[in-house]
Amino acid sequence: MATPSAATRKKLQRKFRLRGWTPSRRPPPSWPASPTPRTTPSTSSSTSSTRSRSSILDRDAVRRVVALLVEAEEAVDAASPAATSARSALRVVDSFVVPRFHYDPIKKVFYEHTSRLLIHGEAGDKAALYRDRYQRLARDKYFSKPAFDTVMTEDDNCEITSIQSLIGCTGRRWIMGVISQLEERQFYLEDLTGANSITSFLSTEHKITSGFFVENTVILAEGELLSNGIFQVNTCGFPPLEDREASLSMLMGLDFFGGGVIAAEETVRLSTLEKKAMNDMFVILSDVWLDSSETMEKLGVVLDGYDSVEAVPSLFVLMGNFCSRPCNLAFNSFEELRLQFGKLGEMIAARSRLKEHSRFLFIPGPEDAGPSKALPRCTLPKYLTEELQKHIPNAIFVSNPCRVKFYTQEIVFFQQDLLYRMRRSCLIPPTTEETSDPFEHLVATITHQSHLCPLPLTVQPIIWNYDHCLRLYPTPHTIVLGDKSEQKAFKYAGITCFNPGSFANDSSFAAYRPCTKEVELSALES
Repeated sequence: MATPSAATRKKLQRKFRLRGWTPSRRPPPSWPASPTPRTTPSTSSSTSSTRSRSSILDRDAVRRVVALLVEAEEAVDAASPAATSARSALRVVDSFVVPRFHYDPIKKVFYEHTSRLLIHGEAGDKAALYRDRYQRLARDKYFSKPAFDTVMTEDDNCEITSIQSLIGCTGRRWIMGVISQLEERQFYLEDLTGANSITSFLSTEHKITSGFFVENTVILAEGELLSNGIFQVNTCGFPPLEDREASLSMLMGLDFFGGGVIAAEETVRLSTLEKKAMNDMFVILSDVWLDSSETMEKLGVVLDGYDSVEAVPSLFVLMGNFCSRPCNLAFNSFEELRLQFGKLGEMIAARSRLKEHSRFLFIPGPEDAGPSKALPRCTLPKYLTEELQKHIPNAIFVSNPCRVKFYTQEIVFFQQDLLYRMRRSCLIPPTTEETSDPFEHLVATITHQSHLCPLPLTVQPIIWNYDHCLRLYPTPHTIVLGDKSEQKAFKYAGITCFNPGSFANDSSFAAYRPCTKEVELSALES
């Protein structure tokens, strides 16, 4: 093997250092076993058994990893091309299998959480929920102080002052913190500098940006600390939205989405296939009430229409709620709902072309049957769906929210009456300078917060250890919000966002073409 050049060696050493590893020709010394062994970041799941007790990598360790990668590549090549293509075209990711990462602010690297995540977390897990959200938004280069004394305008750089450091400071300052209500009707800003470093948040005449400012959101505020300890805000807004490509370049091949790490060569191949998939289409319906005869008749009309077209849709996404009544403790018609799922299976199976060529994805709604109302919601109980699966064996039942990867495109589906709840919890009326459309304000809020549901935990409970499943980092290509409000489609900062509408209420639904990222808002004639 040829000796690598000095430039290549330097590049490799830099890549290893960014991941916390030190390459060495000599074997590493005897280190005690670390409490949490780490896997080599460049390996896939097939190499997860290769562990290292030290941050120093010797020649033998690298050779073992390379050998495992070669074996994995040979196994992929041995598979049939048709099966590989079908498997890589559409991947559905349940929220409870999305990997979790921790950020090390000292080394500025991410580490994957390898231990088991508990559903019922401890107090420290709740604190970690807020810390991880805050750290994600505080990492933006806009807040970094320049290393050299270069001339920079306010548009280029914004140095953040910690709340603890505000005491004794005069003049205009920029702070970033989480809006908290520690006392009734008294709102504060908190950051990571400690429980005692709390400053009051005063709503005065000030300039704000688009979005819903609710409790638990992270905001960026410019103002001055008054003598009475109140921070008088002149301008406030959300932290800047990080570009997807910038996020991916920093993540260094880590799988935040959950669809698996794809090699650069495979990404190019899948991107080419994605551009050629002109006939692929997703049909999304929200609020499919199975106990409503009117809704089922309308659904039959939709299925008949798509069964008769030349190229049937590749995916139907049916989002809850699947019953017109909440499936709570007072609900006693589970046997009837089970039979209604079976009738839906018969309805789909009667359209032979759809049954053979289309796939059906079922996402539960907030009022559907399940163990709790906390997010993320698990899949529908098997008791309700097994009759449907007898007719549609390839039906997919996943959590809410869930993620779909179509070739290289990342799509997030979320069913929740989010717009209504965000407007009710809003502390400051949203500005109308940029837009007066509530849906556009909603999209701006969740994208800048990098979170699907930035509501207070008292309004919408979230499983503390699975809060990462609702984060939008890196930003996906498309976000589908199943909401009861009027159907809308809006493109924001390169992200396609749309609400298909409520099918049970106004017969509205949406068709999405992933090849062109075009959204067709549709509705049946009344």
